[in-house]
Formats: sequence, C-alpha cells, structure tokens
Amino acid sequence: MTGFTSFPPDRADAYREAGYWTGEPLDQILRSAAAQWPDHPAVVDERSSLTYAELDRCADAAAAGLLARGIGDGQSVLVQLPNSCQFAVALFALLRAGALPVMCLPGHRDAELAHFLDVSGATGIIVGTGPGFDYSAMAERLLDRANQLRHIIVDGDAGPHISWSQLCAGDGHPPQRHPDTNTPALLLVSGGTTGAPKLIPRTHDDYVYNATASARLCQLTHSDVYLVALPAGHNFPLACPGLLGAMTVGATVVFGTDPSPEAAFATIARHGVTATALVPALARLWAQACAWEDQRPTSLRLLQVGGAKLAADDARHIRSELTPGLQQVFGMAEGLLCYTRIGDPDEVVEHTQGKPLAEDDEVRIVDDAGIAVPDGESGELLVRGPYTINGYFRAEAQNQRSFTPDGFYRSGDKVRRFANGYLEVTGRVKDVILRAGETVSALDLESHLLTHPAVSAAAAVGLPDPYLGEKICAVIVFRGNAVSLSDLNDHLNARGVAVHCRPDMIAPMPALPTTAVGKVDKRAIVAQLCP
Repeated sequence: MTGFTSFPPDRADAYREAGYWTGEPLDQILRSAAAQWPDHPAVVDERSSLTYAELDRCADAAAAGLLARGIGDGQSVLVQLPNSCQFAVALFALLRAGALPVMCLPGHRDAELAHFLDVSGATGIIVGTGPGFDYSAMAERLLDRANQLRHIIVDGDAGPHISWSQLCAGDGHPPQRHPDTNTPALLLVSGGTTGAPKLIPRTHDDYVYNATASARLCQLTHSDVYLVALPAGHNFPLACPGLLGAMTVGATVVFGTDPSPEAAFATIARHGVTATALVPALARLWAQACAWEDQRPTSLRLLQVGGAKLAADDARHIRSELTPGLQQVFGMAEGLLCYTRIGDPDEVVEHTQGKPLAEDDEVRIVDDAGIAVPDGESGELLVRGPYTINGYFRAEAQNQRSFTPDGFYRSGDKVRRFANGYLEVTGRVKDVILRAGETVSALDLESHLLTHPAVSAAAAVGLPDPYLGEKICAVIVFRGNAVSLSDLNDHLNARGVAVHCRPDMIAPMPALPTTAVGKVDKRAIVAQLCP
C-alpha cells in the first residue's frame, strides 16, 4: 500500500514466532465472540442493544450494503459517529467490506476532516446527527473540495444522502476476505503534535495483539461490563482494552454519551459497569462528585486513567473516594502502552504511569544528543515493538523527523525509568497542550490564529487548570484594538478548527518574548502568566 511503512521482515518474523501476532484479521474478534457467546449482550446504548450474534449479522448486512454501493475493496472511509451501537456495526462492516476506516472524533471539523480526506484519499464518510452541530452539512461542504469524496452516509435523517439504517436493512453477506494481516486494518488519528493531525496505520496483527493483551492484563472476563465514556474513536476506549478488548472475552460494552458524574453514575448503576477509562480531569471530577451524588459507582472495579499524567495526590483521592481499582495508563495511538498492574503496591500505582505491555517493547530514554541516560534520569522516550507503528500514513517528511534510522519512534514524551521497569512521565519535548486528554498542536493552532486580520503575532501555550489539566491560552499581539475570545473562536469556527483546539482564554501582549536565538520563549510567557 502506497504510503504505508510495514514492519521489517526480520522483526515481523520474530513477533510471529514469539506469539504476538496470530495472523487473524481484526474483524475476527467479532466472529469468534459471536460463535462463543451468541446470546450474550455485546453492545448497549441509550436506545438499543445487540447480542454478539445480532451484532455479527448487522455487520455482515451493512458490509453487503456498502459493497452494493461500491464502497469497500481498499477504499478509505471517514467514520465520525457518536458513541452508539452503530459505531461498532460501522467499524466491523467496513472491515468486512475490505475498506479502511479512518477513526475521526466528534470534535473534528472541516479543517481536520479535509486534511484526512486529502491524506487518505477517502471516497466516503459516515456521520451521525446530534444537537448543536450539523455533521451532514459539514460533509456536504467537503464534497465541494478537490478530493475523492463521493459518498455521504448518515445515521439519522439522511436527506439526499445514503441512509445508514437503509444500508443496513438487508440480509446480505459480504464475501469472506483474507487480508494480509501485516497491512493496515484502520487509521487512527494523532493529536497533531507538530502540525495537522497525522494518520496512524494500525495493522490487523498489531491491533489484535493490542486489544487482546490489554484485556488479559486488565483481567477482563465474560462477566465484565465496560463503559465507553470517552469518544469511541480514540485508541484508549477502542482497544486499550476498550471496545475491542472487551469483545475478545465476550464482555458487554455500554456506550455512554454524557461523561458527567450525574449521567455516568446512573449509567454505571443501571448496567452494573465494572470497568471504564477516563482522562485525569474527568477522573478527578468523578471522585469529587462522590461527595454529593446520591448514586455512587459501587460496581466499578477497574478505572483506567490516561491521556495525561495523573498527579499522585489525585491518584490517592480517586482510590479513596471513587474506587481502589485505579490503573494508571500511559500510551500513544502510535503504539506503546504502559500500565500499572492489578495488585501493584500503592506507591507504584500512585507515583508511576506503568510499565510496557509487551516483553519485546524496546524502550530507549535519551538526552538531547540522543545518548541513553541511566535509570532515574529524565530523557525523551523512544520505542519500537510488536504494536508500535513504523511510520505515519503518507507522511514522508514527518516520518524523517519522528523515527530513527533503526525504526524507533520518537514519542516526544520525557520520562524517567525506575529499576523495576516502570516509567514516570516528567514532561514533553514536543510543543503541545494536553487539554482534557486531547493533544493540541500549538503550531497548528498558531497558524490558524495568524489568519485573523487583527492578529499580528500569536503563541499558544498550556496553563495549569484543575479541571482540564491544561487550558489553552492564546497569547496575542494585536495590530490595533483587541478582539474578544468569542470573536477569535468564531473565526476559528469559520475555519473549521476542532472544538477541543479552541482557546479558553486570551492574553494580549505588546510583544512576544524571545530567546537569544530569536525563537518565541514560551517558558517566559508561562512564567509571566503564572508567577
């Protein structure tokens, strides 16, 4: 496949021999679950539920419907659906039609989706409907661009477009496929750490291992009920172990649409949820809410927290007020996953972000010169292994910067490793803001801010926030009169910038401070704003 960097043959052979890769396509997860637990609830949302057998049949019917409309057979399709049973149906249907799903997030807007279309060459997009935003209208705007998009599929009122419910209404069966499992099964979306978000090709082999091994480490069983509280297209709730990992053991997956404590606690109580994943800001809020909410999540035995570093004090509070079953998770959609283990000592759970999932995860921690640092010292994390990508999709220039000549991924995260192999996140190398678990590229946001006619210079920085982790501050040098935050965000909205990338505050400055070599000094900016 053009633009895909495969695993080198020697490493691929080693991973097969070691048993990491089984040669099963990703959709086999559902096939196997339907054969073993046909009548067990597979997916549940606010309006419907499907057993494993029903989900299997729905995925087949939808795949046949896609193929009948010429969608499949190596084509890329953007998926931007809310958390629902139909998300699972669409994912497996695309896999069975031989298409390549591009896992977009509900907050992505025209700018990001247009970029994904350009890079992936997608011919179709599947969108949902929801309050506050017209996804169908956005998809129509994308049709006007010079790209290959031809099919708009809508789960809801489809208007002139393809109705998802009608597409799924038949009883057809797609032809059995036997894909090369060392080729991409789907494309995840990066946080856009150095510009526009990149597409992350996850192969059948590596993603099946990602989900299966994560479920095994988390000790998920057929009796568990997993709540998808974060957007399902994220790697974390999708396969760490998430939706896919839960399905490897026949557990039930509940799709939540409102992660607020009031709504989530009610969902947990109604379905007997035993496991879920949150970002630190939500985990802190849930723990605090235990003091005032009538319903408490008493069935919750495993709470994974990741997406940003969780402070030790917050970890202790969560374990005391919410659930003792806290698991810290540090990872990336590009591959490496680190978990604290069930039964780890308190000190480990509260002060580290876990250790790698696989024995063959190769970790290097290096200084600015690329020299390995001893355990206990902080440095940049480099990694390669059986489920870490070897290159972004169709991003040759970025790959030159992000991967070493011998195939290690430069994560941009700064960590220190302890003698027991566990890691503590100490910072980051890349210029990003971690807002409510989303990674926001400062460079990309700055480029959008500079298109406003009133903006002469701009710097985007993250400032500490007790609820978001970091809030986005737009530091602006105005050409004349300052504009308001709402005016600036209206401009970004008109440019189609993702919701989670918009500033939370503006800090006007007469000039941006610079370093001795003339670069914007963001450390000085933060020190000035947070004395």
